[in-house]
Amino acid sequence: MTPESPGRTRREVALGLAAIWPFGRRKLEIADTRLRVVARGRSGWRFLHIHGDESTARTVLEQAAPAGVSFFVESERREVPIAGGSIDPNRLFSHAGADRSLRRRNRQWSEAQFINAGLHLDHQRPKLLDALLPRDGGVLIALHNNGMGYSIETEIPLSQKVSFKDPARPGDFMLATSARDFALMETSPFNCVLQSSAPPPDDGSLSRQCALQGKRYVNIEARSGGQEIQRAMLDWLIAHLPPQQEF
Repeated sequence: MTPESPGRTRREVALGLAAIWPFGRRKLEIADTRLRVVARGRSGWRFLHIHGDESTARTVLEQAAPAGVSFFVESERREVPIAGGSIDPNRLFSHAGADRSLRRRNRQWSEAQFINAGLHLDHQRPKLLDALLPRDGGVLIALHNNGMGYSIETEIPLSQKVSFKDPARPGDFMLATSARDFALMETSPFNCVLQSSAPPPDDGSLSRQCALQGKRYVNIEARSGGQEIQRAMLDWLIAHLPPQQEF
């Protein structure tokens, strides 16, 4: 029975969630919006849906995530609000990346506004990363959707290794930060790349932050509407890339 099962008292729900999710809350702040936290039992899995307009990824994660903790952005848009402006939520995981994203999207701002928004994110970031990043041996899987103009070919120049199994579907691929995980993933029928390090400039993405900290991270990219292939990639990872221990 999960912490959200009917028939349990509020105290039992709180105690059950605390055993699985040690941070003691069901939502996390990300800029000026929130991530909804869904705990489904003990495991080293973490799952993330961070762009609100990527509805295929949200549906796949809601239907297919196994035991673990999932995070869903509470938004229907790609950007999230901050201080009257906006920022890409996957570009705020470093100071430099956040500053670039803020300046790209809020050209009308004064320098003071950029500084204040950056300070707010600097204060918020440690708690956010502490919640999202898996414990040693755990795995964080992010699900994303893309359209024309972005594919595995975009990532190849930034990658250390590439397995291009399905050239007919360049928009459907997986990205790993662990060389050991990539060695397993390249035995799959899916396209995949290894990015255990990435060249500058720092774009503030979660994948770069995980690589920097030596965390196991996999991004599952699929075309919008490609629910079947995205589900197949997620199912393959769950079967072949388990966490090294339970949390």
